[in-house]
Amino acid sequence: MSHVRRTDRRSSPVAAPVSRNDSTGSDNGRGRKFLGRLSLPERNFVADALRAETVGGVLLLVAAVAALIWANTLGGSYAAVRDFHVGIGALGLDLSLQHWAADGLLAVFFFVAGIELKRELVAGELRDPKAAALPVIAAICGMAVPALVYGLVNTVGGGSMDGWAVPTATDIAFALAVLAVIGTSLPSALRAFLLTLAVVDDLFAILIIAVFFTKEIDFAALGGSVVGLAVFWLLLRKGVRGWYVYVPLALVIWGLMYNSGVHSTIAGVAMGLMLRCTRREGEEHSPGEHIEHLVRPLSAGLAVPLFALMSAGVGVTGGALADVFTRPETLGVVLGLVVGKAVGIFGGTWCAARFTKAELNEDLAWPDVFAVATLAGIGFTVSLLIGELAFDGAGALTDEIKAAVLMGSLIAAALATVLLKLRVKRYQALVAEEERDEDHDGIPDVYEQGNPAYHLRMAAIHEEKAAEHRRLAQLAGAGSDEGGRPA
Repeated sequence: MSHVRRTDRRSSPVAAPVSRNDSTGSDNGRGRKFLGRLSLPERNFVADALRAETVGGVLLLVAAVAALIWANTLGGSYAAVRDFHVGIGALGLDLSLQHWAADGLLAVFFFVAGIELKRELVAGELRDPKAAALPVIAAICGMAVPALVYGLVNTVGGGSMDGWAVPTATDIAFALAVLAVIGTSLPSALRAFLLTLAVVDDLFAILIIAVFFTKEIDFAALGGSVVGLAVFWLLLRKGVRGWYVYVPLALVIWGLMYNSGVHSTIAGVAMGLMLRCTRREGEEHSPGEHIEHLVRPLSAGLAVPLFALMSAGVGVTGGALADVFTRPETLGVVLGLVVGKAVGIFGGTWCAARFTKAELNEDLAWPDVFAVATLAGIGFTVSLLIGELAFDGAGALTDEIKAAVLMGSLIAAALATVLLKLRVKRYQALVAEEERDEDHDGIPDVYEQGNPAYHLRMAAIHEEKAAEHRRLAQLAGAGSDEGGRPA
């Protein structure tokens, strides 16, 4: 996420943000607002964060398309590059380029995810348990239901249960790239909801990878990695600075974690969670925000697109596409992403809102929540990673699972596009209202309704306009008198 967070003291929000609603609830006292207006600092933070994610998502989309074209036109060269080995065998790091992308570059992605999660826990949506309840329940249901759908399909069809976790992930960058391509801008509350879903989704994906895809553990290497993490934490606590200290240490921690048998991306998450994401007096940005600002371009612009380039290249033929809808493992992935995600997130959100008596923001409707839930069915980066881990060594089945992830994400994107376009005029009106700034002070007018200075500035602006219209009226009247009739 971007490190820019604006905290102009002149702002005086008139509605509590969705993440800050108090227990007294809405004005009428009937319950808390769900998807209400964000506070100004939180709105600006979300806007900056998602703007960066959108750029990364477009690059990810381009890399995925390039991989598909490459694999289906020059498949031999694609396989040769993907399987080319490079590294230091003595350190257990003689890996193919595909494994370097999945185990090495994605550690950078998960490092940023760790910082995002830490920030949400200490300063964002997840800080307040009452406010966090809805998006957390939605995210959990949005992972559980796709897994259940996969399990049901494979129980009936006699398929392998190894891929149950594949359709549980949401790719926020890819989802935002779809929004950018179709030209739809969501109101800030819906964008924040989608972002929080993705953060919680990442947390559980991390736990799934750590718990279910760790086979044999080398306790010596794992112990060394833990010691390295302790040193990393101690240096942070002591305020030691300098990339030349942390980057070599991070590489050692990553290498030991990889050799331990625990997936190496866990090292990235652990280091991200150790960063301080709260500001101290005199600090413009916390260390976590600053480092995230530096590392995010590397993650979004290089690490994730290269992973997509090395992983998304699967053969696409008529027979292969037909197999996606006939084989239980691949059909389970498609239905999990398209049906499971939408039903899980929407159903979990609706039930949680009913249970907590939270009232939906009157500017939005439940179909808007369903559209966002459908958009969350785009599960690309982490789904591909889990697919590789779940069916490691399965050869053709691994590629078929990847094709299912691509197909399911494509269908979810198409359905979400239709649903969002049905409400696009409403979204445009809400976004315009959120961004209107008639007094040109850099703060949207909707956040200044309780600020007397704002109303005085607006009064002066309108008085100036009124004076100008009176002058124009006098000129028009003078022109009419001279000619004996209206000019």
